[in-house]
Amino acid sequence: MLMERKENHNQAGCQNEFGALERVLVCPPAFMKIEEAINETQKHFLKDNIDREKAMEQHRNFIQMLHEHGADVVQLPPLAMYPEQVFTRDIGFTIGDTVYISTMGTDMRSGEDDILKEWLQESELKHKKISTPSIEGGDVITDGKKIWVGISSRTTEEAVEELRELLPEHEMISVPFDSQYLHLDCLFNIISPQEALIYKPAFSQEMIEKFEAHYDLTDVTDEEQFTMGPNVLSIGQDKIFSLPVNQDINKKLRRAGYDVIECDISEIIKSGGSFRCCTLPINRN
Repeated sequence: MLMERKENHNQAGCQNEFGALERVLVCPPAFMKIEEAINETQKHFLKDNIDREKAMEQHRNFIQMLHEHGADVVQLPPLAMYPEQVFTRDIGFTIGDTVYISTMGTDMRSGEDDILKEWLQESELKHKKISTPSIEGGDVITDGKKIWVGISSRTTEEAVEELRELLPEHEMISVPFDSQYLHLDCLFNIISPQEALIYKPAFSQEMIEKFEAHYDLTDVTDEEQFTMGPNVLSIGQDKIFSLPVNQDINKKLRRAGYDVIECDISEIIKSGGSFRCCTLPINRN
């Protein structure tokens, strides 16, 4: 068993990106390293690579803070063959009462989804595998009946079509963006029913106007996109995890009435992902 299953805790439930976070999957960065640079952030840090001891310490602190704010944190087992396993968001995504298992977009991460499937089976949670290559959870952003899905090097229109067929009652909105960026959640993130963070240079004007039709958009600067400014984690009650280094976005969030929880995971973001990337919500209320 990967963990002891709690009694009466065998139903998933997520409707959006900002409800109270009740249960979440993470994975310690025990074997984290940059093997091949797949984004601009990794290219920048490729020479120095990752200080695993520091990354583990930061991850433990993040987990402790999640516990303190009421989340049940489940840790999947890290394996040496998966250097990016810390980014659990990519291996699946929860919509309604179902956890959808990703088909990974790169050989380096293929197999991580099997670890998720094993945990879901042991936990007796409803799940479905997306069979069409490929889709990753970093490209899937949920807001009630609207699902925004990034079309990227890791997520295809064909996989989005399969998801659309599985969820006919939802509006599935494809979101193309600049191919130099890995996932949609590095560029766009919904933080309330009315508000979202965005790095506009990555999108066409037509796409920006689509976003503007639904949300008040808060811009992220070039510098803070590089340090994963949009990749915050909302945990409910207007509380948001964000990096201390991203002071501009943190000030904007506080002015908008959010309680910004600053947590340093600067060693982990060297691999190109931050709080949202490191968490796979199973239950939100």
